[in-house]
Amino acid sequence: MSTTAQPVPFLKGHGTENDFVIIPDPDGRLDLSAAAVARICDRRAGVGADGVLRVVRAAADPAARALAGEAEWFMDYRNADGSIAEMCGNGVRVFAHYLRQAGLVKDGGAGEGLPVATRAGVRRVGFAANGDVVVDMGAARLPAGPRASATVTVGERGWPALHVDMGNPHAVAFVDQLTDAGRLFDPPAVTPATAFPAGVNVEFAVDRGPRHVALRVHERGSGETRSCGTGACAVAVAAARRDGLDPARDGETATYTVDVPGGRLVVTEAPDGTVTLTGPAVLVAEGTLDPALLG
Repeated sequence: MSTTAQPVPFLKGHGTENDFVIIPDPDGRLDLSAAAVARICDRRAGVGADGVLRVVRAAADPAARALAGEAEWFMDYRNADGSIAEMCGNGVRVFAHYLRQAGLVKDGGAGEGLPVATRAGVRRVGFAANGDVVVDMGAARLPAGPRASATVTVGERGWPALHVDMGNPHAVAFVDQLTDAGRLFDPPAVTPATAFPAGVNVEFAVDRGPRHVALRVHERGSGETRSCGTGACAVAVAAARRDGLDPARDGETATYTVDVPGGRLVVTEAPDGTVTLTGPAVLVAEGTLDPALLG
């Protein structure tokens, strides 16, 4: 990749108010450094976002070249601080919505859906008749042994947290009320640190009714966000296990409604282990980035 002195086109979109700057770079020509991403995501001096979605052909990026036979497009996702993330459930919905709106792909609503390459593997995306975007998020992994659980601490209070991996790591703690999470701009303390050597997304969850939960989240590299798609999946899986539900064991699908500060998502876990995330994706603006933002 190489730098450019020309203005760079971008779009702005969100999924349940988890917002992203979308940068089309089909041929992989941009040198998108961590510092540049942080400048773009700055809500006062930049465009402002929870992260950046770089749209690049899988064959044009070394990180995804091995997946080019399965998916034409690679979602190069960066957190607001410029760090690289493996997966983003809200981001992949917005990414796929952009590809469709831009005419870069055929309608992914039929058959096996639209394949999107991510650092967590290929995710397949479909488009519902009501406008929602449906993502096959793969199977949740619940590590065993010492990494199965941790303790999340806010101030002098602590809660047990279940380790759920959705392609990226999550620590899910059930609390009495969402205000127990305190100020989530800074990451909550999670122990033991060895359970999450690459950092962790932390979800605080409460019950709203039968198979209906709500959450607040601190996303690794972004702070508190209005929504987290992989986090919603992690909370739904954790709630199911807490409620004695295990589709792989029971042979019955488990579906949870998950309220996030920015809206509502629906998470379904099937007997084959597949977790499906359903929710909206919206494009709100487009323009060009000053080359100075890219450094």
